[in-house]
Amino acid sequence: MIVYGSVVSPFVRKLLGYLGEKGIDFELKGVGLGDPDPGFQAASPLGKMPAIDDDGFLLADSSAIIHYLEAKYPEPALIPVDPQERGRVIWWDEFGDTVLAACGGKMFFNRIVAPRFLGRDGDLAAAAQAEADELPKLLAYLDGAIPDSGYLVGDRFSLADLSAVSPLVNIGYCAETIDIGAYPRVAAWSAAIRSRPALAGWIAKEERMMARTRDKA
Repeated sequence: MIVYGSVVSPFVRKLLGYLGEKGIDFELKGVGLGDPDPGFQAASPLGKMPAIDDDGFLLADSSAIIHYLEAKYPEPALIPVDPQERGRVIWWDEFGDTVLAACGGKMFFNRIVAPRFLGRDGDLAAAAQAEADELPKLLAYLDGAIPDSGYLVGDRFSLADLSAVSPLVNIGYCAETIDIGAYPRVAAWSAAIRSRPALAGWIAKEERMMARTRDKA
């Protein structure tokens, strides 16, 4: 299976972590915004990242891909069968992909992507507004929702943890005033999920990439 995407995308990161947890073999083909790669364009006609080519089956969007793979490779289960737990996992997937990623995206795009990768100024006021007004509410909500087990749903690791932690990695690269220590459950949970072998290697690779782009900026 070929995965098209960039390791610094929270949506690609979520999929890479999922594939690692499942033990599914794949080849990552790096693509960027608006990439003309014909394989990527065929798999993702709207330019959504990630996209896959699974032996000729083409699909884009991290959640669509993961639901496809969960049906194809049901063990170990990362989306519960229990109706209530499944509903909660889908909720956290939505929270991570839309609410948290949208807030983090305003910060990450304007502070890092625009100046370092696109060679233009970002909207720093929009980034500052997202960090000051939006992010604290989201972190406070997440901090109050993490159970004592350290997993968001069903007292075990699931897609919920991957989906919610992935945008926080990007936020960590560019947050200027948020003290994650003010949210102790988020801090402990995030550190534990990020240290899982399926994610840790990819995040280390990202961090090296971010250091190189920072030095060139």
